[in-house]
Amino acid sequence: MKPSVLILGARSDVGNAVAHKFAALGHPIQLAARQSETLDAEKTNLQLRYGVPVTLHEFDALLTETHAQFLAMLPELPEVAVSVVGLMGSQERSERDQLLASCIMRSNYEGPANILALLANRFEERGSGTLVGLSSVAGARGRATNYVYGSAKAGFTAFLSGLRSRLAKRGVHVVTVLPGYVATKMSEGMNLPARLTAQPSEVAESIVVAVERKKNVIYVRPVWRMIMLIIRLIPERLFKRVRM
Repeated sequence: MKPSVLILGARSDVGNAVAHKFAALGHPIQLAARQSETLDAEKTNLQLRYGVPVTLHEFDALLTETHAQFLAMLPELPEVAVSVVGLMGSQERSERDQLLASCIMRSNYEGPANILALLANRFEERGSGTLVGLSSVAGARGRATNYVYGSAKAGFTAFLSGLRSRLAKRGVHVVTVLPGYVATKMSEGMNLPARLTAQPSEVAESIVVAVERKKNVIYVRPVWRMIMLIIRLIPERLFKRVRM
């Protein structure tokens, strides 16, 4: 049987798509999310459709003090762990609501980084495994319209980069995913350009390929690499006048 895959944030659209992609390839699936019992129907769906074992696990990225116990309760240490945990929130509200700003920053950096750090130590002891973190192109440069979210993603991207360097010779690989816009419940109602907007299934397919080919950093739609290069090159004196 193929090695198991743990999905952190399994309730999200991308998490669901990732579960289907790996299950279709014959991997046992561990679905982790808050109120995990509500994923019972999805668990049955995956089992019947792909004939693989699926387990549910209660996980809250913000309760970092519970993460070690969460890992101890897993039926087995997975070979692949994919974190799709995140919260976009509202930039306008978070400028005046410090609790919301803190929640956005912790959801996109502290929580995901903490659980992947614990998994990294266990993978390192075993000498194998792949860690996948869903970050964002928003972390490439702070913008007026989403710098709370973007700053947390910037930190998470740097964390994954450092983790990858640390584990490079320890048999553990780390993948950073920079999806750009994705059509999910989180972006519902936003006017997103179709050419720049990926579907959750595209993100999931890119993650599977990146794990199999041991890629380091992936843009789901390659056009984003050029866009972000241009944005990073804009001088600060001009950039601060641009509403982006």
